[in-house]
Amino acid sequence: MTAMACEPDLDTDLDEGPGLDEVLWQAWLALELPEGYHAEIIEGSIEVSPTGRRSHALAANRLRRALDAHLADGDLAAHQDLNLLHGRKVYIPDVVLAPEDLDEIPDPNGWGVDATRVSLVAEVVSPGREARQRDLVRKHRAYAQAGIPVYLVIDDRDGMGHVTVHTEPDPKKGVYEASTRVPYGTEVTLSEGPAKGFVIGVSITGEPRGA
Repeated sequence: MTAMACEPDLDTDLDEGPGLDEVLWQAWLALELPEGYHAEIIEGSIEVSPTGRRSHALAANRLRRALDAHLADGDLAAHQDLNLLHGRKVYIPDVVLAPEDLDEIPDPNGWGVDATRVSLVAEVVSPGREARQRDLVRKHRAYAQAGIPVYLVIDDRDGMGHVTVHTEPDPKKGVYEASTRVPYGTEVTLSEGPAKGFVIGVSITGEPRGA
């Protein structure tokens, strides 16, 4: 859900004082959320979301463990609960593929890591219209604008469940130029990037819903 959307005061001269991005950033830094919630800055709003349900956590954890096993001999690792920073925007994907030593992606204040330096992001889509809009539309644009090479979507509620792999980001347009979408029960293999050859199947998604 969107818990707080900040808009400029129309009675205020926007040439004076900080712009909207800076206002949102400072508000985000000052937030004190109850346990089980996190906040992101997406397209001019601060969006507060609850921790995912059990099935959501299971899929994200399976994906993280499988990616770590696939990349066991390299310098990359799958991370969870990680802030990605793109200018004054903040995103928290369910899984992020980045250097195992995050100090390789400097952030002087320790708030997170530069989104342009990660190789893959994944979202397990949460139920509800607003959550689906966030993961399938707004975050699609945001991750493409950051130039993240691969955006992986695991969606229980797309029919009996589908996996979509978005590649070839166009930061100027805010879109991924190529996508592969398969139903649960059909394996899809990443064809590019450092996780090339990684297979997403029922060991991660579970069986098709209703099957």
